[in-house]
Amino acid sequence: MKISYRWLNRHVDLAGVSPERVAELLTLHTAEVDSVTRFAPALDVVTVGHVQSRARHPDADKLSVCQVDLGTGQLAQIVCGAPNVAEGQKVAVATPGSVLPGDFKIKVSKIRGQESQGMICSERELGLGEEHDGIWVLPSDAALGEPVAKALRLEDWIIEIDNKSLTHRPDLWGHRGIARELAALLGKELLPLPKGLPAPKGKRTIGVRIETPGCLRYVALPVAGVVNGRSPDWLRHFLLAAGQRPIDLLVDVSNFVMLDLGQPNHFFDGAAVGDAGIVVREAREKERFTTLDGQQRDLVSGDLLICAGDRPVALAGVMGGAESKVTEGTTGLVLELATFRPTPVRKTSQRLALRSESSARFEKSLDPALIDETGPAILALLAELSPGAHLAGPAADAGDWRREPIRVALRPERVRDVLGKAVPDDTQRSVLEHLGFGVDGAGPTWNVTVPSWRATKDVSIEEDLIEEIGRTVGYASLGEAALVADLAPAPRDERRELVRALENRLAGAARFHQVETYSFLPDALARHLGVADLPHVEVQNPIAEGWQRMRRSVAPSLVGLLPDNLRQRIEVRLFEIGKGYLPDAPTAAGEPKEVHELALVLAAPKRASSGDAALHGSLARLRGALEALTSAAGALVPTWMRADQSPGFATPAYAHPARAAVLGAGLGWAAELHPAVARDLGIEGDAAVAVLDLGALLALDRPGVKHRPLPKFPGLTLDVALLIPEEVPAGELTDWIRTSGKGLVADVRLFDLFRGGSLAAGTKSLAFHVTLQAADRTLGEADQQKFLDRLARAAEARGGKLRRE
Repeated sequence: MKISYRWLNRHVDLAGVSPERVAELLTLHTAEVDSVTRFAPALDVVTVGHVQSRARHPDADKLSVCQVDLGTGQLAQIVCGAPNVAEGQKVAVATPGSVLPGDFKIKVSKIRGQESQGMICSERELGLGEEHDGIWVLPSDAALGEPVAKALRLEDWIIEIDNKSLTHRPDLWGHRGIARELAALLGKELLPLPKGLPAPKGKRTIGVRIETPGCLRYVALPVAGVVNGRSPDWLRHFLLAAGQRPIDLLVDVSNFVMLDLGQPNHFFDGAAVGDAGIVVREAREKERFTTLDGQQRDLVSGDLLICAGDRPVALAGVMGGAESKVTEGTTGLVLELATFRPTPVRKTSQRLALRSESSARFEKSLDPALIDETGPAILALLAELSPGAHLAGPAADAGDWRREPIRVALRPERVRDVLGKAVPDDTQRSVLEHLGFGVDGAGPTWNVTVPSWRATKDVSIEEDLIEEIGRTVGYASLGEAALVADLAPAPRDERRELVRALENRLAGAARFHQVETYSFLPDALARHLGVADLPHVEVQNPIAEGWQRMRRSVAPSLVGLLPDNLRQRIEVRLFEIGKGYLPDAPTAAGEPKEVHELALVLAAPKRASSGDAALHGSLARLRGALEALTSAAGALVPTWMRADQSPGFATPAYAHPARAAVLGAGLGWAAELHPAVARDLGIEGDAAVAVLDLGALLALDRPGVKHRPLPKFPGLTLDVALLIPEEVPAGELTDWIRTSGKGLVADVRLFDLFRGGSLAAGTKSLAFHVTLQAADRTLGEADQQKFLDRLARAAEARGGKLRRE
């Protein structure tokens, strides 16, 4: 937002306070200033000249040869092409050596044989607008020979403030709000505004009816006697300094007061409103409306309209209508002063890509009481610039807006504690009163009344008042002090520690890539995986169509990533730690149960043989990963069970029903991807998925990982092969081996699986590397034989056989 330094002086006396100092004060106490620049710097280098004579150019009918007095004692001859140049005028002259906007350098030159010692400038050539039909004629009392900026008192600076730092301060979207801040910071008084509406000089009445909650207050003022035309230069220059293009008197007055006080307003042609009165309503679906810029807009329900009767004349809070705009022939006016709720204005302006100065202010939650200052200010300015302007009838004020004063309790001692500075009570009271707050009380607790311009969304709690005092006193004045506080170790979060340990292990030695996916499950993926018919938590406002489901498990999200990743590499290893939501297993509070899971997927080319796949395929590797993670978490690794033999476990539809295993009593599971799902997703090769329930893992008795010293005596390594029925799981054989070792088995590893050949149907052979080791002696062949005999008996008892050949 652009603020004019000279304009601020209309509200507060800034004598002796430089523009740079103003910018510094605002940055340190109120809002960040981006820059301070000179307004129209060309006015500092052009001089007031007096046209002593004008003669026609001897060789060009459209050129004039002027003799211009620049106050130097000598006349300068200047060739001018403007049709309105005349003898006796005061003009703006750029002398040789001057540089005008666009890096245009002035030098002595000959134009059609006549020497020209400078240039008589138009407003456009000086960066003051688009007027270029003629030269800029200055007031007759402009001091001869002075720079134009000084002679016309146009010396000004533009203070540009970062809009983001004003978003929470609707009171600062006008020059008076900024001036109020400066008055408080400098300890000066804010200059008064016109009070009250003038007495009406007519009896025209305008009915106003509000039919939508989107409008808090609507005031309509009938105005007559205005002669529209060009605005005076002082008004045009203020608008240019604030970044607005001057248009005509009515538009310029409207924009000036908006930029001055922060309240948008609008003039309607009184004839366009007629006797139907003003109705504020919501647009009907597919209703169309043509705005001031000539664009036809398609409206939706929720857009706010200002109507003359039922006929739209303005898009509320955003832009007026083409049919009701004022023209040079307009005599009767209707002045709109309104307060709209921010949400509908913001939605409309964003949907139509139609941002305006008006919508930007309404989006910030304006104070409805600001209307009471704006009406008198506009009418006073109109009467000054167009003396016949008057209020043609009583004001119509509609809306059930009533704001009860907001009162906040403030403890001066609390202010000192929070700021860490001994701010005296008198200083605190003075700061608040200069900012417009009312302060009652003198004890340990004060009753502070928030002014209406700060009560819309800015100040509501004690901390807000402390901030007001702190920023006004100045945070730089608080000084430095050592922080003193009791230090206590943060409570141990066992779940967080577990998650970090699992992440480090998987992303490190296990060489998995961690991903983070949405907790939503798209409809298409749910259908591919066969889980669409399961109950899911559904959100009412999904991020995209078909994304309303919340996933039940993390695993489907990872499976959905496999197709794209397999197009980039041969082997894919992914994991994610996240949550699933089960509406069919509600908590005691009736909320969906949250499950905290680690999910893994692994996809690689298929192994050459089934035996190799069983030992080294994706499923076997994921099972090994879950075992390693469980062990690393300090828990004893439970036994694997076939999924169809695990009570209470239902194999997911996307998992292979015959190649799935459950770890312990619901601690986790692993399975190959169902072949039909793999085909549907276009996944080739060997793909498997696994899940580890972190809640169940935390609930296990975990003795922890302990240091184990190196053995003093050598171990004994042997290979054993067991012939067993097909249905006996490998995990059960591991238990046989450990039990047969009588505490001497230090390690068991499966290294071979064999089917077919000379083996009987329905049987399989599994071979293990077994390490026997004792802590107090070296084991010999007798120990080995005893172990093998016990293992053979254990196998035979369960329908198996120890292969000794």
